[in-house]
Amino acid sequence: MIIIPAIDLRGGKCVRLTQGRKDAETVFSEDPVDVAKSWQDQGADYLHVVDLDGAFEGAPKNLAVIEQIMKQIKIPVEFGGGLRTTQSIKTLLDLGADRVIVGTKAIDSPSWVNELCSTFPGRVAVGIDAKDGNVAVKGWTSVCKWTSVAFAKEIEKASPCALIFTDISKDGMLQGPNIASLKELLMAVKTPVIASGGISSLKDIEALSQLPIAGMIIGKALYTGHIKFSEAKRLCNSSRAKK
Repeated sequence: MIIIPAIDLRGGKCVRLTQGRKDAETVFSEDPVDVAKSWQDQGADYLHVVDLDGAFEGAPKNLAVIEQIMKQIKIPVEFGGGLRTTQSIKTLLDLGADRVIVGTKAIDSPSWVNELCSTFPGRVAVGIDAKDGNVAVKGWTSVCKWTSVAFAKEIEKASPCALIFTDISKDGMLQGPNIASLKELLMAVKTPVIASGGISSLKDIEALSQLPIAGMIIGKALYTGHIKFSEAKRLCNSSRAKK
């Protein structure tokens, strides 16, 4: 299990949104490349990069920044946000992404995800963003009929390399993750699960460390100083050593 710092891009800047709302944006840096270097220097083993403009508009919009991030750091990057065509996914993988995350299009076309996982084995993860138990799509602007658990069980058939689960109500709120929903998801699937949303303290990290997850993505809490990355990584390593 690893701690994965998040970099959310909007308008070429590193930002955080509260519960995914466009009108609740905080800019943390004008230079996302510098932010990526900083996480690498602090010992991050992996980065989570999301193109928020891409998520809202349906196609990646911050490719120049993303390309620079890939060139300037050595640690692997997973990327999501607006990846709704096979060509856009190939473009990101060619730029150097270790793996891509698909969400909205996965809901519309599970067979497409199956094709992707066959074409790019081990490099396609599926994002499951939940709102009141159902899956949210299109940059979290609408909710579909699938429950997060039912969708996870269905999409697992395509053999994605990971499922990235985010509880939208918790995201950016610094109120702790949705442990109950995570447990329900973990009981339903065998695919590695990465937790995201609401992780705001070392206590949260300790609680998540007790679950059989592959990693946890942390955003706002790292940028506000609620969590120090070095302490989070040390706690994570300590918990892993005890198992």
